[in-house]
Amino acid sequence: MNSTEIVADLSSHTPMMQQYLKVKMQHPHSLLFYRMGDFYELFFQDAHKAVKLLGISLTHRGKSNGEPIPMAGVPYHAAEGYLARLVKKGETVVICEQVGEVTGKGPVERAVVRILTPGTLTDDALLGSHQNSHLVALCLQQNQLGIALLNLSSGVFKVQQQHYQAESLALELARLMPSEIIIDEDLIDQNIIEQIKKYLDCPISKRPNVDFNLNNAQKTLCDQLQVGSLSGFGIDHLPLAKAAAAALIHYAKETQKTALPHIHSIQLEQSTDFIALDPVTRRNLEIVDPLFEHGTSLFQLINDCKTAMGGRLLSRTLMQPLRDTKLLDQRLDAIEAMVKGYHEAPVRDVLKDIGDIERVLGRVALGSARPRDLVQLRQACAQIPALRQSITPMLNLDHSNYLNQLNQELGDFQGLYQHLMAAIVESPPVLLRDGNVIAEGFDPELDELRKIRDHAGQFLIDLEVQERENTGINTLKIGYNRVSGYYIELTRAQAEQAPDHYIRRQTLKNAERYITPELKSFEDKVLSSESRALAREKMLFEQLLEKLRLDIAQLQMMSSAIAQIDLTANFAYQARLQQWNRPTFTPDVGIQIRAGRHPVVESLNKTPFTPNDTQLDYAHRMAIITGPNMGGKSTFMRQTALICLLAYCGSFVPAQSAQLGPIDRIFTRIGSADDLSTGKSTFMVEMTETSQILHHATHQSLVLMDEVGRGTSTYDGLSLAWACVLDLTKRIKCLCLFATHYFELTELSHETGIDNYHVTAKELNGNLILLHKVQHGPASQSHGLQVAKLAGIPNAVIKEAQKRLKILEKQQQLQVSTTVQNDLFAPIVEATPEIEIIEVEKTSPALEALTALDVDNLTPRQALEQLYALKAQL
Repeated sequence: MNSTEIVADLSSHTPMMQQYLKVKMQHPHSLLFYRMGDFYELFFQDAHKAVKLLGISLTHRGKSNGEPIPMAGVPYHAAEGYLARLVKKGETVVICEQVGEVTGKGPVERAVVRILTPGTLTDDALLGSHQNSHLVALCLQQNQLGIALLNLSSGVFKVQQQHYQAESLALELARLMPSEIIIDEDLIDQNIIEQIKKYLDCPISKRPNVDFNLNNAQKTLCDQLQVGSLSGFGIDHLPLAKAAAAALIHYAKETQKTALPHIHSIQLEQSTDFIALDPVTRRNLEIVDPLFEHGTSLFQLINDCKTAMGGRLLSRTLMQPLRDTKLLDQRLDAIEAMVKGYHEAPVRDVLKDIGDIERVLGRVALGSARPRDLVQLRQACAQIPALRQSITPMLNLDHSNYLNQLNQELGDFQGLYQHLMAAIVESPPVLLRDGNVIAEGFDPELDELRKIRDHAGQFLIDLEVQERENTGINTLKIGYNRVSGYYIELTRAQAEQAPDHYIRRQTLKNAERYITPELKSFEDKVLSSESRALAREKMLFEQLLEKLRLDIAQLQMMSSAIAQIDLTANFAYQARLQQWNRPTFTPDVGIQIRAGRHPVVESLNKTPFTPNDTQLDYAHRMAIITGPNMGGKSTFMRQTALICLLAYCGSFVPAQSAQLGPIDRIFTRIGSADDLSTGKSTFMVEMTETSQILHHATHQSLVLMDEVGRGTSTYDGLSLAWACVLDLTKRIKCLCLFATHYFELTELSHETGIDNYHVTAKELNGNLILLHKVQHGPASQSHGLQVAKLAGIPNAVIKEAQKRLKILEKQQQLQVSTTVQNDLFAPIVEATPEIEIIEVEKTSPALEALTALDVDNLTPRQALEQLYALKAQL
């Protein structure tokens, strides 16, 4: 039986369980963490689920309908680790805290203070330092789609509206990287949900239609942004984008149980502002995550940012490269200014002492900041003058004024730094609950309460000495216990000497205990001083947060500037460390790379990397690349894409030079893998990815295709590859690198725009030497057996394969010599798979007789007789 099945009759439950069940009724589908003393407890089905997910023990408490109530719990002070695990598994957790005082009359008052969902996390303990937590809302009506994104940590709030297409939605969601998606339960059909789940592994929450109400969206956003009109944000004409944005505000307020003062602006985006990278391309290029657990992604290689927010900005930048070359050149100017004279080094030295203030400010705004968060903010404010000083030498070298703008956005927070220095102790505890956070001298009333609390012992010693002198009783004692409080104790014999102002408090077997007005006054002060001091600290801390909220916009600008400076300095560091160079952009379609390198492969290789050139333009759009496996075809293609990607992220690139024209999208069809969960074979996956490219590539797209058609029969595969090359070249006219083992495709070089290239290799004493150099022209052979030998295939298998290869080559020669056609596919048409392949000896009598025949002078009968004779000889 679960909790929702028994709430109809609460009378059989204790007052505390009645309180629990009422809260659970409001959140039936979430895990309820119900605070009881030093533990968060879960009951009924929640307890069973928590035991399964967290591996904790199941116990019982009380009874319901005669049955023990299942219970499980986690310690309050260690809850964050458990919460992180639950949210990572896609669970929603409701935090119900004790908000009232213990009175002894009924259960302590409790209330839901926060709801944790994957898209609304702001705590470092619940998020990886480089993990972006994005909440996305979708609103669809009549083939128009509104998309809104909210990052609660940073306050970033963005919207867009576009014509709905399943493929374009998948692209946008892949770029936005949502941790959670909310949708209108009435307007999004199941097909769209399934489409989203094909590309993304994130929870999708259905929300009430009222949250997406078009008529109320304008007011919701104006109230949040504190404006009278949205015209200044450029979204007045986008009703679905506004509805999606309003739904995010409703959801964030519901989960955080507070206002959202750090969300004070909204930005309009267009999907055409970015180079599109579909999920397949992101995976194949290993941009953020490696394909294999032991691998290295581009992000992992180049992320040496000194701040957590800089690392997150790098991750977002790599996933959404810009198409605006003016903005890119500004960043490149700044990188160039830093590279000159190693100027990035002192900048990075300062940055390493700055904490994750982006998330700190998010917690300040939401009222969940802790004492050490303010220490991080204080330290960041202290570093601003040094950061300004480290940037100053580069300001005159930066032609675009990019660094000077960031320098101004850093602001001046010395006043705030001094205030936080005076308010917070140097090393506060983790939690405010234990006090000792506010510094001495900041608040006179708090200092007085602490003095009473901390000096109680000395006061009692002094009072005891005084009372002994006043009464003449040398054995008089002053003590304390929790039951009686403070007391003066006299023996039974001395009780008759007690002064008149002594008031009897307790009679013991051999003693009497008294209280005096002075001691009672002291008791009241001491017993209340600790709780009053803690309450005073909490009030002062909240006042500090309120003061910070007043400056939240300026502080967020500072945080964003620090992240941009960190990203720029990191790019400069990589450029200098790995000898990268500045790319240039041209309005003409094409890619010209000189001595390009694959950044990840180069970093992992113990031997020097072999650089290669890439030349693609309107007249030479397609490069068909042949050569042996392991020769470097895939590396060459990927490095071309990664160089383009880095350049359009505003980074220097691993090449001697790179001149790049406009690119609207990068496609990849690389590698082989089935998708058994959806019933797709390896070849079906290959064809699906190829179909996506052929349907959506344009003349400004960069397409990488590797071994298209290898998942089916030779003739089918070759025909498909042949047709794909022609379609990409003639109809789409995209820029394409096409790696293949179908040597027949090299004959297409006579077509306009198609060139042949090959990766070089040599055989020496039966061994294969891979040179990894890309050169013009087709390869002479594939060296497949030599690569198999390198892979460790047994020698017996290699020898048998060599024998069969000779037979097949001789049969092919025979077919070609007996077929008189100019068409490339003539040998394929004449050959039939049913014919048995045999080895033809050099002195074959049948071959000699066939060669000697004068076919033109044979009668039909003679020709038939000769045919039977030849067959008998064979």
